[in-house]
Amino acid sequence: MVTSLSFPASQIFTNCDYFPAEFSLVATVKMPRLRQKTNEYIFSVVQEGTDTLLLGLRVSQNRLHLLTTPPGVEGRKRLSFKDVELDDNLWHTLVLAVTGPYATLTVNCGPPLELKQVQSFPRTLSTRGTRFFIGSRGRWRGRFSGLLRQLVLLPGSDATPRLCPSSKPRLAELSVPWVLKTMPLQPDHQEPVYPYEAEARVTLGSPPPCSSPEQGQLWFNAQKKSLFICDGLTWRTLLQSQERLDYVEDYQDLYTRSETFDMEIFSIPSEGLFMAAANRDSRPGSGIYRWRDGSFQLHQNISTQEARAWKHFTVQDQVFLVVANFREAEPELSVIYRWHHRRRRFLRYQTLETHAALDWEAFQIHNQSFLVVANHRRARDSNHNIHSVVYRWNQDTKLFEVNQTLSTSGAYDWEFFTVGPYHFLAVANTFDGQTTTVSSTVYIWLDGCFQTFQSIPTVGATDWEMFQIKDRFFLAVANSQRISGRGPSLYSINSTVYELNTLTQTFIRFQDILTHSAVDWEFFTVGEEKFLVVANSHDGSSYSLNSVIYRWQGYEGFVPVHSLPTFGCRDWEHFSTDEGSFLIYSSATSRLSKVFRLKTY
Repeated sequence: MVTSLSFPASQIFTNCDYFPAEFSLVATVKMPRLRQKTNEYIFSVVQEGTDTLLLGLRVSQNRLHLLTTPPGVEGRKRLSFKDVELDDNLWHTLVLAVTGPYATLTVNCGPPLELKQVQSFPRTLSTRGTRFFIGSRGRWRGRFSGLLRQLVLLPGSDATPRLCPSSKPRLAELSVPWVLKTMPLQPDHQEPVYPYEAEARVTLGSPPPCSSPEQGQLWFNAQKKSLFICDGLTWRTLLQSQERLDYVEDYQDLYTRSETFDMEIFSIPSEGLFMAAANRDSRPGSGIYRWRDGSFQLHQNISTQEARAWKHFTVQDQVFLVVANFREAEPELSVIYRWHHRRRRFLRYQTLETHAALDWEAFQIHNQSFLVVANHRRARDSNHNIHSVVYRWNQDTKLFEVNQTLSTSGAYDWEFFTVGPYHFLAVANTFDGQTTTVSSTVYIWLDGCFQTFQSIPTVGATDWEMFQIKDRFFLAVANSQRISGRGPSLYSINSTVYELNTLTQTFIRFQDILTHSAVDWEFFTVGEEKFLVVANSHDGSSYSLNSVIYRWQGYEGFVPVHSLPTFGCRDWEHFSTDEGSFLIYSSATSRLSKVFRLKTY
């Protein structure tokens, strides 16, 4: 609860008694969920003596209101922005700009919402004899129940360009009091760690128990030189020395039922770590493996049709797997499976018509769940220039339904990512029927659908990998081969890392890396170090090639640090367990997949 804070308006308006006709209000707030018909004031200007509200910024469930009482006009005017979800217990920075009859609201540097008033904001709104109230309107009822970190009145201009774009749009700063900057700002959905007078424990082995009796106890891990505190449920890190990658060692040979095109690593709550292998042969199909006793062990077989990829996702705490079946039969169907908690198996849930599907991507936008399939070509005429499909989860039918189609050319991979308030979807187009020199497309979510954001020249693109390093955003494309009507195919070509330029709002070339029929990139971190590993699959004469781990070195970009012998490498995945940090690769030309352990110091 914000303590009522008030002061005479004359302390702000020292040279003029009129509220500016054009202004911006900037506020950074965090609010708990409001009940229906509950209204709370972020700030207000009230006439002393009469309790008349001249101006107020009020929030209710999913709405923000600007209230004014123009001079000489009976009644109060209200300007309401709808579908503005501020009461979700997350930090939000909002900018309300008023100019003449127009009012524009920007939340978290997102797309602006504009409303036009019947009458312009009054030019003669006198503040003589009025009082500012922060977090209320001078009464107990309507008091602000959240946290207020920033409240700025900026006369005469729109403050949005001064805050946006921002690397932290929810906490964009225009003028935050110093006392608030010196206080630690706890991340959303994380309980604060309080100092305790506690018993310290020193151990070289596994973590000691952490439950209610141990709450507040300290544990120093001498092996990792790390200090932890028990919060009653788990050990929270207080101090920890950063690990660094030393070398990579062979850890497990994993023989699958047939060649494996893709591996999907995922966790199921209370069950543990799993891996789904997309196997070529329809019999016995693909395997679901579970991490037990320090290795992957077969858990379940699922009948698939030349599976090329798996994707794990959740909808309302339900766990799903969707497979991309490549087999060109009629009808061509890919299948969604749902985890059955009692039987501890994935069971068939829904089938979707696809065309030589190579990939699925799952994502959420505004609490809506989506799937998009990469349709590679149509079976009946081998046409690569077809539509890939975006599906949306229907809350009523509990099924995925077609939401949008996107024109693609031999689509191979989808990558969804978010930058600030903006949502993107990138497709790797491989082949248009004549050449692999074909552009791939990055789409942006606007007005309820995906629209073209940028076309990027690629050469047989098979994978996009998005990653972030501090405040910089990158997209790496795996270019597989150069095929045209003339001359031989080229497999040793450059793959490219692109960086998002916030000024031009486009992805620009950052670094070219020579690869050999690259089919996958995987980004991972060890301590504070950042890495990319590429799946080199073929050089024109051999499938026995080194795949390479590159380390981020700032201005120099990514530099090679480790070469790993692979055979027909198709996919890399990084994962961590209690036993350490690992990489696993699958082979499209052999039954043997391998797990490597990352040794650190």
